[in-house]
Amino acid sequence: MFDFVPSTDAAPRKSARRDRVEAWLEVQRDQLPLWLPVAFGTGAAAWFVLPSQGAWTGWLAAMAALVAAALAFPFGGRARRALLVGGLAGALGLAGAWWRAESVAAPVLVRPVVATFTAKVIDVDVQTAKDRYRVTLTPVDAPALPPKVRVAIATADAPANLVEGDTLSLRARLVGPPNASIPGGYDFSRTAWFMGLGATGKAMGKVERIAAAPAQSPLRARLTAHVRAQIPGSAGGIAAAFATGDRGGISAEDEDAMRASGLTHLLSVSGLHITAVVGAAMFLALRLLALSPWLAQRLPLVAISAGVGALAGIGYTLLTGAEVPTIRSCVAAVLIVIGIMLGRQAFTLRLVATGALVVLLLWPESVVGPSFQLSFAAITSIVALHEWGVMQRLLAPRDEGPVIKLGRSLVSLLATGIVVEAALAPIALYHFHKQGLFGALANIVAIPLTTFVTMPLEALALIFDAVGLGAPFWWLTGLSLDLLLWIARTVAAWPGAVAALPSVPVGAFACMIYGGLCLMLLKGWVRTLGLVPFAVGAVWALATPPPDLLVTGDGMHLAVRGDDGRLATLRSRAGDYVRSVMSERFGDLGELDDLDTLEGAVCSDDVCRIDLTRGGRVWRIVATRSRYLLPYANLRNECAAADIVVSDRRLPPWCKPKWLKADRVFLAQTGGLAVTLAGAKVETVADGEGEHPWVLARRLVR
Repeated sequence: MFDFVPSTDAAPRKSARRDRVEAWLEVQRDQLPLWLPVAFGTGAAAWFVLPSQGAWTGWLAAMAALVAAALAFPFGGRARRALLVGGLAGALGLAGAWWRAESVAAPVLVRPVVATFTAKVIDVDVQTAKDRYRVTLTPVDAPALPPKVRVAIATADAPANLVEGDTLSLRARLVGPPNASIPGGYDFSRTAWFMGLGATGKAMGKVERIAAAPAQSPLRARLTAHVRAQIPGSAGGIAAAFATGDRGGISAEDEDAMRASGLTHLLSVSGLHITAVVGAAMFLALRLLALSPWLAQRLPLVAISAGVGALAGIGYTLLTGAEVPTIRSCVAAVLIVIGIMLGRQAFTLRLVATGALVVLLLWPESVVGPSFQLSFAAITSIVALHEWGVMQRLLAPRDEGPVIKLGRSLVSLLATGIVVEAALAPIALYHFHKQGLFGALANIVAIPLTTFVTMPLEALALIFDAVGLGAPFWWLTGLSLDLLLWIARTVAAWPGAVAALPSVPVGAFACMIYGGLCLMLLKGWVRTLGLVPFAVGAVWALATPPPDLLVTGDGMHLAVRGDDGRLATLRSRAGDYVRSVMSERFGDLGELDDLDTLEGAVCSDDVCRIDLTRGGRVWRIVATRSRYLLPYANLRNECAAADIVVSDRRLPPWCKPKWLKADRVFLAQTGGLAVTLAGAKVETVADGEGEHPWVLARRLVR
C-alpha cells in the first residue's frame, strides 16, 4: 500500500503566479486608471446590447459577484483593487444608462396624426442645402400631442427670419420617432428618446407666426446667418460649421465627398477646433499681457493666458451647441490648461480618460453613438501614438535643416493619419457600412489648411467685420474652403476611395474595439496581444456575407441582389434615402436598378416575381407594389408557387408561400428584414431591440 502524501508545491506555485500577476500589474500601474472609463462604458453599452430587465439584472449580479470575489479571495493588492474597481464601474455603467433612460422618459405619439396646433419654437436648424428649416417645437394647448416635437418646414412655407422663441400656428403630419427601417439601419427612435422628442413630421402648407420672439434671435443663429451671407454655397456652410457647429448649409453631395475622403471630422466641432481656439486665445493673451513690463514682472502671465484660453474654449463650446465631441474636447482642453498652470505635462491619455468618464457620467447613452466613439477613438489613438517611444524619438528637437525638419513633420502627420484611419475604420463600418480609405493622405493637407489658414482667416474676418473691413478676409477664407472642397471631391473620386461592408456583427465590432483599446492603453510587448482580438473581429466582419433580400418595416420597399450581382428595388420611385440605406446595407455603393430590369424578374404594375439561384436551388420571391388586389385565383397560385411573399398590406390567410410570408401583420411584429437565402437565414429589426423603453413605447402603437 502506498500512503498518499499531499503535495507541498501547490501553495508556492499559487504564490508565484500571484507574484507574476502583481509584477505585471506594477508595470502597468500608470495605465490601469485608463481602463476606468472603459469598464464604465462597457457596463453602459451592456444595457443597450442586452435585451431585457432579466439580462440587465444578471449583469448587475455578475458585477456584484466580481466585487465579492475581489474581497473574498486572496488576490494580490493591485489585482484585488483592479477587480474591485472594474466590477463597481461595470455595475455603475449599466445602472447609469438604465437610470438615464428612465429619467428622460417622455410621451411618444401613439399613432400618426394630422394636427393643427400652436407651438413655441425652442430650436431652429436652418438647412439651406435642403431648402427647409428643421424646427423643434413645444405644442401649446395641445394635450393630445407630445410635449416636444420636431417638424420640417419648407423655406417657402416658413415665416421670414424664423428664430427660437417665435410662436407658430401650423398644420403638420406627425408620427412617432421611427425605428430602423432594416436590420443594421439607423434607429432614430433611440436617439429621439434621449432627446425627449415624442414625434417628428412635416408641415403642410403655410406656417404662420402669431407671436415673435420676445428678444432678438440667439447669437448662434445670427452668427450662422452672417457667415453664410459672406460665403455662398457649401463653402459658406463649412465656414458656419467652424464658427457655430451648424452644418445645415453643406450640400449632401459635398458632405458625402467629405466623408468619402476622410475629412468629415472637420465638420464636427471637436478637438481640432477647440485646440485652435484655446491655443489662439492663449497666444494672443500672452502676447498682449507681455507688452506691459509691469505686468510681466509681477503676474504669472502663462497661468493667466491659460485661463483666458480655457474661457475661450468654454465659450466656443456653448456657442457651437455643446455637442458630445465638443464637450469632450472642452473638458480635455480645460484639464490641459490646468496642467499648464501647475507645470505638468499638458496632454496625456489620463486627460483623455478623464474627459471620457465625464461625458459617460453625464450622458451614458453616448457610448453607443458614433459621435462619442469616433471622437474618442481618434483622440486616444493620436495621444497613444505620440506617447510611443518611437514617435517621441522621431519628433524630439534636434539640430537640423528646415527641409529635414519638414520631412519629419510630414512623416509624423502621415503616421498619425494612418493610425487614426485604422482606429476609426471599424466604427465607421459598423455604423455607416462604409469608410474612406485615403483619409490619411487627404488630412496631410486638409488639417494644416484648416488649422493654420481657414480658421485664423475666418476669425480675422469676424473681428474686422466690426469696423466694416472684413471683406478681404472673407474672400481669402472662401478661397481656402474652395481648396478644401476640391481636395475632398478629388480624393472621393479616386478609384477605391471608399470601402463598404454589408454588416459588422456586434461580436466582431466588440473584438475590434477591445483589441484596439489593448493596443492603445497597455504598455510594453503585451499590448501586441490586442492584435489577436482585432484580427478575429476583422476576419469575422469580412466573412459575414451580404443579404440577398432586404425588406423595410412597412413592406413598401424591397431590394434584391440578382444572380448577376446587380442590385434592384421594387419601386422605381423609391427615394434617395431608401436607396442609399439599402445599397449600404448590401455593402455595395452602386446605384439600385429597377427590379423589372433584372434577369429572371417578371413584373406588372401590381406585382413582381423574381427567381434567384442560391445554395444550389432556385428561390421564388413575389412582392406586391400597388394598392390593388390580384384576382383570387392569380394570387392563390402566386402564393403557392413562391418561397417568399412580401406585401405592405395584410394578405389573406389562404396565401401560403413555402417559407416566408412577410405581410403587414408579420412585419408589424418583426420590423424590417434582411434575408440570406443560402442557409435560409432571416435577420429582423426586432431581434436587436429587446425591452428598452423606446421600443415598449412604440409597441403601444400596435
